[in-house]
Amino acid sequence: MLNGELSNIRNEYLKGELHEKDMPADPLAMFSAWLEEAIKTNIPEPTAMALSTSTPEGLPSSRIVLLKEFSTEGFVFYSHYGSRKGQELENNPHAALLFFWPALEKQIRIEGAVKKVSAESSDAYFHSRPEESQIGTWASSQSQSIDNRDELVERIEKTKAQFRNAPLTRPVSWGGYLVVPFAIEFWQGRANRLHDRLKYFREEEKWKIVRLAP
Repeated sequence: MLNGELSNIRNEYLKGELHEKDMPADPLAMFSAWLEEAIKTNIPEPTAMALSTSTPEGLPSSRIVLLKEFSTEGFVFYSHYGSRKGQELENNPHAALLFFWPALEKQIRIEGAVKKVSAESSDAYFHSRPEESQIGTWASSQSQSIDNRDELVERIEKTKAQFRNAPLTRPVSWGGYLVVPFAIEFWQGRANRLHDRLKYFREEEKWKIVRLAP
């Protein structure tokens, strides 16, 4: 019954449109405007983005992470270097990001090369986090199997004891990644599935823009 119902789920997209003449020369300006709109609209988790990585053999994996910074250099998120994403990025330093804001009927797709941010930047962000989050970073061997939840709780208590009389430092196995974009696509939902898709891509160190068929 449910499968039959799924095929009938449809929404019309009528909230906006994209025109080449309105697009700025720099896609980061467009990204900033759209992100600001998402934040002001009080969309839940406006900085949430799907991060897709792959193995050297091309096997993909995706998960949601949070954007923590962006600039003309690219887009920054933080994670454990030993996690699945970290291992995949070590062997294949390329990734795709996807922002989807259904309330605005907008998507942004980003493709780029990935590199680690500086230790100083990772230290600064780590120490800006709540203490409990810092302790959790030490206690969790992200993506590794554990026997049960109690094991994780026990690790947290041991970490608290370890740093009770010492400053919390950043684990060297945790830090930031910078996604340096070579393609950014802006998607605006339109009626009858005839969506607007405008894609920026780098050519000779300059951004070019093309319209893609929906």
